[in-house]
Amino acid sequence: MQALFDTGRAADLVLLALALEAAGLWALRRWAGQGPGLAAMLPFLLAGAAFALALRAALTGAGWALVALPLLAAFAAHLWDITRRWRA
Repeated sequence: MQALFDTGRAADLVLLALALEAAGLWALRRWAGQGPGLAAMLPFLLAGAAFALALRAALTGAGWALVALPLLAAFAAHLWDITRRWRA
């Protein structure tokens, strides 16, 4: 378990889960016509992916800029998501 975090693989698993979630949402929408479309989920998925990239950078000892940049991207995606939801 220690190696999972030392190597950043824990963040990779989060990214994989996000990719599977996106694929599942796409499939549900395509075949059943239910659930949110990917366009509606894009800001949420981008924020999660950016957080996972920041986590990976932090776990692997990357410099502060490589941790801060994905966090900034996650914040921007979060604001995008909040703005879209506020209008709805």
